[in-house]
Amino acid sequence: MFLVHRPSRREIDAFIGASYHLPLSYQPIGLAKQKPTGFAIDEYVAIVGHGQSAFERARFGLMQWRHFELGWAELFPEAVAAAPGTVVAVLLRHLGFWSLNGCRVVYWIGEGSEREFGFAYGTLTNHAEAGEEIFKVTIHPETGDVSYMIRAVSRPRAPLAQLGYPVVRLLQARFRRDSSRALSRACAG
Repeated sequence: MFLVHRPSRREIDAFIGASYHLPLSYQPIGLAKQKPTGFAIDEYVAIVGHGQSAFERARFGLMQWRHFELGWAELFPEAVAAAPGTVVAVLLRHLGFWSLNGCRVVYWIGEGSEREFGFAYGTLTNHAEAGEEIFKVTIHPETGDVSYMIRAVSRPRAPLAQLGYPVVRLLQARFRRDSSRALSRACAG
């Protein structure tokens, strides 16, 4: 949903309420683990900390959606757990207008692992894009480095996203870069 004004809290809550029963805008679940044709595939990895305590902070940061604390992107509802089935709205401010995009957490990554943790969310049919995105943190046993990986497969779905696809790609790259900085801040405490 594209808007020329920042949506009110009431509009955001109505958007989230309407999103709960929407289907994903792609198939199959697990698409981000594949190399599907017709989708842009982006992977970004950054070191966000060092040591076990940094890994725990990164893990907690992912669970609390701290990687969305960007200034130009917001996640609603606030303080919702990143658990499979959770529906969120991503509010983005870009180029003088706003967009609301519905997503659903679709699976965990590294459940039960002591070295990696993450989750993936998929776009709903009220999202400007179609695709799936993985957010994962890993502690490397040899070095103690904590890395943050974003892997996304996407394609434009809404007509405005199709029309402005070069700008969409720039915003996606900006999100990956800014998201890693946000998680670095969360790891630093």
